[in-house]
Amino acid sequence: MFVFVYAVGAYVVFVLTLLYAVAFVGNWDVTFTLDGLPGGIASHPGAWLGSALALGTFGALHVALGRPEFRRAWRRYLPPALERSTRVLVSSVALMLVFLLWRPVPVVLWDLGYGPFAFAVEVLSWCGWGLALASTFLRDHLELFGLKQAIAHARGEEPAPSALQLDALTRRVRQPLTLGLLVALWCAPLMTLGHLVFGGLVTGYLLFLVRQEEAELARLHPQYRAYQAHVPMLNPFGRRARGRARRAA
Repeated sequence: MFVFVYAVGAYVVFVLTLLYAVAFVGNWDVTFTLDGLPGGIASHPGAWLGSALALGTFGALHVALGRPEFRRAWRRYLPPALERSTRVLVSSVALMLVFLLWRPVPVVLWDLGYGPFAFAVEVLSWCGWGLALASTFLRDHLELFGLKQAIAHARGEEPAPSALQLDALTRRVRQPLTLGLLVALWCAPLMTLGHLVFGGLVTGYLLFLVRQEEAELARLHPQYRAYQAHVPMLNPFGRRARGRARRAA
């Protein structure tokens, strides 16, 4: 029972963190946002250094938690079924600290106002969030966030090993989750210097992360190299995807 409750609790924390991340990037009326609230105290341009350090610490921690050395260390204290849930929980808390420590630099680089074009850009951002969320369900949402492992543990079963499966999204791009996050982050009607710095740091981290993930997938699944050769990583309209479609036709 403890394993199941722990996993559910970690998942709830993740969902709350995700919702706050949407509000943070979208500058909703919450306490901490990427660009600060109207009338808030503006940070000087050098303030991004401390914010970048907080974000870099989150990235380093998230990568380290996925290393085999950490996994082996966790198994001394936690059941293997809680490995993914613990990573989700610690990463969520670390991301909350990024929101807390982030200092906006509201130097406006562009502002599209409230016209139709600004609305279209805002819709694209929402489509990015939707794409990222949809990709987790097509991949295996419960397994990705540790619930599947906890349910199997509660039933006294061993979770089935992950298999390499393609879906409607991964037939077009190898990393639809990352693509969705990048679209959500960069489709901004209002772009500030702080948003630019945050976006650049997150983009670099995500690209590093997917390189690590794909290297691991290629090690576990020999057929992944052939998949890489035919399906672009992020661009669904890339040459390889078009060429593959023409050959299939």
